[in-house]
Amino acid sequence: MRQSVCSVVTYVRFGDKVYSPVIDKGEADFIVSFEKLEAARYMEYLKADGRIVVNTQEIDPMPVIIGATEYPQNLIEKMENLGVRVDAMDCLSLAEQAGSSKAVNIVLMGRLSKYFDEIAVEKWEQAIRDCVPEKFVELNLKAFALGRGE
Repeated sequence: MRQSVCSVVTYVRFGDKVYSPVIDKGEADFIVSFEKLEAARYMEYLKADGRIVVNTQEIDPMPVIIGATEYPQNLIEKMENLGVRVDAMDCLSLAEQAGSSKAVNIVLMGRLSKYFDEIAVEKWEQAIRDCVPEKFVELNLKAFALGRGE
């Protein structure tokens, strides 16, 4: 399923000392992307040993919508051929399996959590309980688990 939306970029930095919220090119440990083309666009921000966690959904940017160009093919393979470590999965289907297509972000968070051994799964789950309205907690916990592959 293809959709059209605008692009949003958010940086998250954490550690003992954070001097700037901005991440320069070549400094990101992870890029988490809702869409393949967005992941490819921001690859240059990734460290040499970094990883992209990406939803395999294709969302048409404006040039594709107006017919000026076509959506690039084989983006995952192209990124991997450049030596980028890509963890791609159909997060939209998993979110729908959990109960809502709006849970794509939580599926992605679940997948990302697999790379943070120092943060216990229970802490991620507690953050969901603390931040999500009560009526959506179970759905989001399911989406998180599906993202983790559980």
